[in-house]
Amino acid sequence: MKLVTWNVNGMRAVIKKGFHEFFLEMNADLFAIQETKMKEHQKEFDFEGYYEFWNEADKAGYSGTLIYSKHKPMNVIYGINGGLYNDEGRVITLEFEKYYFVNAYVPNSKRDLSRIPYRESFEDEMRKHLLFLNQEKPVIYTGDLNVAHQEIDLRYPKQNERNAGFTIEERNKMTELLHAGFIDAYRTLYPEKVEYTWWSYMFNSRENNNGWRIDYFILSERIANLIQEVSIRNDVMGSDHCPVVLEINI
Repeated sequence: MKLVTWNVNGMRAVIKKGFHEFFLEMNADLFAIQETKMKEHQKEFDFEGYYEFWNEADKAGYSGTLIYSKHKPMNVIYGINGGLYNDEGRVITLEFEKYYFVNAYVPNSKRDLSRIPYRESFEDEMRKHLLFLNQEKPVIYTGDLNVAHQEIDLRYPKQNERNAGFTIEERNKMTELLHAGFIDAYRTLYPEKVEYTWWSYMFNSRENNNGWRIDYFILSERIANLIQEVSIRNDVMGSDHCPVVLEINI
């Protein structure tokens, strides 16, 4: 199976920047999208052969998640624990026969770090959600998780120690998740490889490869042996993030 995740930073914008062609090229079984920044009824595009699952933010032009799936899921869950975070369209879970697929756009802690308490609460609820699912069948958790977990995951770690996305609080929450029976698929295959998935629009960051790896596939430990490849498609433009592709024999 081929699975793709991409924070597109606005579906309507990225559609004009080659998204359609990339989507068809991938021919993915599951395609997870973050930051749709639109309502489903506003769309003027379709992809034949796919089921669509939208979780829209209440606020117009903000946040939002979307999954395209070639296969009809057994069940769809929006949000966490009865609908938490649906006001910002943060989470979609699809249940299939052999696994759960979870797409998330994890809240940013903000430049002044004022949203760290909200972020930590989200992380705790998400971990409980994933652990609950993991009791029944393996989990594939993906999306813009808004954290560079290790120093290798961003260009300038020392300069960013108290910046959103690399605070000790955010990194510890990722460590806690991984210690709870999950693995970072990319880092499992490539423990020392340096690649990034997000670049600021400022200071020619992408041209200078001043980036961060904040988009992930997190898997239940027991299916780590099924991973075939994880690739970061930093050649694909159209957003400040690039897509990540997981190939897995599940």
